[in-house]
Amino acid sequence: MVKKRVGISMLALLLLISGCTPSMKMEPEVVQDTEQEATKTVIIPSLQLDDAYYRTVLPYEESKSRGLIVSNLATKYDMKEVETGLLRISQKQFSPDKYLFQEGQYLKSSELKDWLARSNQEKSGLNPSDEGLIGEEKAKNAPVYITHIVEQNYLVKEDNKVKLAGVSIGLALNSIYYYRKEDFGATYEEVLTQAQIEENGKRIADEVVSRMRQMEDLANVPIVVGLFKQNSRNAVVPGTYFTYSVAPEGKNVSEWTAIDEEYVLFPTAASEEKHRDLDTAFRSFKQEVERYFSNYTSVIGTGYFKDKQLQKLTITIPIQFYGTAEIIGFTQHVAGLMMNQFTPATHVEVRVTSLNGEEALLIKKPNDEKPYVHIYGQ
Repeated sequence: MVKKRVGISMLALLLLISGCTPSMKMEPEVVQDTEQEATKTVIIPSLQLDDAYYRTVLPYEESKSRGLIVSNLATKYDMKEVETGLLRISQKQFSPDKYLFQEGQYLKSSELKDWLARSNQEKSGLNPSDEGLIGEEKAKNAPVYITHIVEQNYLVKEDNKVKLAGVSIGLALNSIYYYRKEDFGATYEEVLTQAQIEENGKRIADEVVSRMRQMEDLANVPIVVGLFKQNSRNAVVPGTYFTYSVAPEGKNVSEWTAIDEEYVLFPTAASEEKHRDLDTAFRSFKQEVERYFSNYTSVIGTGYFKDKQLQKLTITIPIQFYGTAEIIGFTQHVAGLMMNQFTPATHVEVRVTSLNGEEALLIKKPNDEKPYVHIYGQ
């Protein structure tokens, strides 16, 4: 087999979760992948941008279940978080320093569709049977619990060969079951309790891992399982993972570890009640933005909290400006507001957008003396 040299400029670097300054970690660029039926050559990027980034083997292989997430999850926010949140969990078991990332290659779309069905629709269905039930009765006694399964593979390089070393699975669970009392009638909501979600999520996790253990390639690798609680259809912030477990080599899940993560929308009554100081700072920032120009639409913030502590505040400012100088002037104003309105320890990211797309990006990391600013097209 002929090996081709590939320059770093030709390597597609996968950015999986936010990171910082690049750190040079050199690895052989070409190795043999022995996990496939036919041996093939794969490439490992030589540059690891940050310790929080996983490198991925190239050529990039899409998940065997690619496309299902769009039809199975209700909001674009959950679609993103169910994957990125699983990456954060995976780092606890699979260090980015040692492991390479690959999208799920073992659970196929047809298989997952059967698993996500009701047990009276498919023999392997993980959701409860609704036989003989309709409308509200179905919602109360047999709601759909699981709507999607995300798979991620983690590889290691040994003796110039790449092999599977672990798998992470994210189970996306409903927090609200939507139903109709009659065909083409109004849509109603059945709110599922946390106890319902957790009990059924753990039951399903046990069964999913048992089935994976029956697959030859997955019989003896660690499997990380996370339970993801989806948000409502109308939510503009994502749901979060609330617990995870690690099934050691050849075994099933056992102990579960709680996860305390939350996304909060600013400014709202909830943000004012739960995070008063940050809410006050955000409202002041918003007011100053409004004072600068009157022809923008709104300012929306999303705070990501872990263990009750703010990790990052992301602010979106849609504008209707028409001149380049106007955008530059506004961006400079926003940069000053970021430094003045928020505490030095606050991690703030501001995205200025228009109908033309992204106009500017501003990032202030904790204790930065000034923010990073990029104006697109300049």
